Amino acid sequence: MRGSNFVSFLTVQGFFIGIVFGILKSTSPESFLGFVILISAFFYLFAHLCVGFFFQTLGVKTHPFPKNAHEHNLDFFVREINKREQFIDAFYTHKAELLDDNGRGQG
Repeated sequence: MRGSNFVSFLTVQGFFIGIVFGILKSTSPESFLGFVILISAFFYLFAHLCVGFFFQTLGVKTHPFPKNAHEHNLDFFVREINKREQFIDAFYTHKAELLDDNGRGQG
């Protein structure tokens, strides 16, 4: 699960818990709204704390990208494709010579 999805999930959970807690404990609409906002903010900050600690302890190591080898392989593939295109173009330019009047080979 991505970190942003986890933060969103916990924030929504906090919102609904805030609604339930606000319904049970509030005596006025202002206190209800205060409970909902306060509990949602707590869950939001708690989710960010959890994601931050997770990525900090994950220890993602960077691996260098083999740029030179990658470019060498891509250049090789481009040369091979150009050779095949030239072969196909040569075949279609001499196709009329290979076929007789009826459209069949001279085999």
